[in-house]
Amino acid sequence: MQSKHIVVHGRVQSVFFRAAAEEEARRLGVGGWVRNRDDGTVEMVVEGEDDAVEQMVAWAREGSSQARVSGVDVTDTEPQGHRTFEQT
Repeated sequence: MQSKHIVVHGRVQSVFFRAAAEEEARRLGVGGWVRNRDDGTVEMVVEGEDDAVEQMVAWAREGSSQARVSGVDVTDTEPQGHRTFEQT
């Protein structure tokens, strides 16, 4: 089990990024959350099995079909026991 804190830069708000992230997270079976930040980035915490979390990080580097990701910051975090994934 691992946990990652992800901040996605670029055109990632108002392009269904959060909804697409929630759909992908549920497909992969990871827990956590996603939200817009005031600075125009999108922030996520993703936790679960190593392979699934790494797949979610890879997804974040591309984003939703309408997003234009220019950068992704990823840091390891302590798992908090998230069992579901939601938009906050």
